[in-house]
Amino acid sequence: MAKGTQHGRGRKKAKRSISEGRIYIKSTFNNTIVTITDLEGNVVAWASCGTRGFKGTKKGTAYAAQVTAEEACRQAKEVGMREARVYTRGPGSGKEAAVRTINSHGLRIRLIKDVTAVPHNGCRPRRRRRV
Repeated sequence: MAKGTQHGRGRKKAKRSISEGRIYIKSTFNNTIVTITDLEGNVVAWASCGTRGFKGTKKGTAYAAQVTAEEACRQAKEVGMREARVYTRGPGSGKEAAVRTINSHGLRIRLIKDVTAVPHNGCRPRRRRRV
């Protein structure tokens, strides 16, 4: 080994202290993903219903979104986050549950904005489902 090289040993990552950030909640019918970033957009913490142990149709429930938001908030608080702006996206049932959980976990919400993409007669929709 050459003199002065480290190969990953002895190097510690500097702990960041972020007081304000953004929380993105993507809630579909099948899953909810909560991503927490700093103001520049660098990901600080994230969690999804699958990583919290929910499988199949249980991932689409409001309770799964609540547990997911709880975990993401815990990770963000370790970094020192105190207030956040919340951006929600998608039609799922987990949006409201996740926002309520974030509020009750001690993070101060400065803004709640729905950024769901709405087509202005863009792509042709898929065929109608026959049951």
